[in-house]
Amino acid sequence: MKRLILFLFVFFCITNVYAQNVFGRLSTSAYFYETHPDVSISSVNVRSFNILSLTATKDKLSLKTRMNFEADFSENYKDHPRLRFYNFYLEGKNLFNLVTVRLGRQTLINSLGASFDGVSLKFKKKKYTLTTYYGGNVPAYQKFELTDDLADNYVLGAKFNTEIYKNLNLGLDYINKHFKPDEYYAERLDENYNPVNTLIKKNSLQYHYLSLNARYLKKDNFRLSSKFVYDLNFKQASRFNFSGRIQATKKLGINLYYNYREARIAYNSIFSVFNFGNSQEIETGLDYKFGKQLSITGKYGYVKYKDENSSRLSLNLHTIYGTLNYRKTFGFAGELDAVSIYTAKTLFNGKLTPSIGISYTDYKISEDDETDNLISLTGGINYRPAKKLSFDFQTQYYNNKYYKNDLRFLLRANYYFRINR
Repeated sequence: MKRLILFLFVFFCITNVYAQNVFGRLSTSAYFYETHPDVSISSVNVRSFNILSLTATKDKLSLKTRMNFEADFSENYKDHPRLRFYNFYLEGKNLFNLVTVRLGRQTLINSLGASFDGVSLKFKKKKYTLTTYYGGNVPAYQKFELTDDLADNYVLGAKFNTEIYKNLNLGLDYINKHFKPDEYYAERLDENYNPVNTLIKKNSLQYHYLSLNARYLKKDNFRLSSKFVYDLNFKQASRFNFSGRIQATKKLGINLYYNYREARIAYNSIFSVFNFGNSQEIETGLDYKFGKQLSITGKYGYVKYKDENSSRLSLNLHTIYGTLNYRKTFGFAGELDAVSIYTAKTLFNGKLTPSIGISYTDYKISEDDETDNLISLTGGINYRPAKKLSFDFQTQYYNNKYYKNDLRFLLRANYYFRINR
């Protein structure tokens, strides 16, 4: 809590002196649920989540941050309260009409979802973009700290994109991520089979990938994207996916998806000695519009594992009054039949929006297992007294043999603000 107060004090001092514009969002919520640590004992838990996003700008410079302060009022979690910093960086945008610089904690949008504390440079000239980045891995729970072992905990990479051809985007990505697990003590047997405490040390693990990307978009009539990922450590293809959509007529759309992937195993991990099989997944679907108020979509997917396979089917009906969904899976991934319906209505020019949803699911792991079922209900109200302020209340109800009459509540408030100087 002291770190949060100190950070906010420094942030507002800087922005009050230098910033021309300050804007952001504050979201605070409380989640109520019941747990049963023992058959005869139950307790009500209350957890709060407070998200703050802030951006202060002056000319081409910006200071941006996003954090979450979470607390457990029932004191069932020893590590609470906890402060997470997801972003905190200084950005210089389009400096010298060439480069955008970010310095601090930032998030990468890639297959590893890496966040790091460091620097990134984005060069853009006409139809060419090159982004490079380097920094230390973010500590566990996004603590406001820097890694003390940069040699074994870092991420390094680059991305190159070009739109040299009309409607076609080509990209090449490289990423090298090292992360060393924490050392710990565990009980092991010595040469005389006596238990002794042993310090367990592990080598730095690594993900090392090279990716090729392609995307083609021609208005709303045709969309195509593909990605190939090569694992430089294991010297093999790690993933290949392909997705496309064709607007065959004004009302009919055709979708196609294919994905090949190997198990993602870190280099130097003990799991690399196991013989993992790959999986291949293909899905095709149609969507059809019956005017502006009604549409229907249907998809069928098939997944091929090493020695098994699985299938799934989904049908969705969309109307101005709500949605009706049906999903079925069968095969190696288990058997499931689920139907759900959801509706919401905006009243009083958007100030009040009640909503309700219900779903019923039958499921089992394999064909010979006993069938279980689950009923879930959700109901809520969104109240927006002003454009920058809104309140949400939602109740959730579950019932099956594992969760008997499970009732939960969520309260949330959102506030958007902007200060111009």
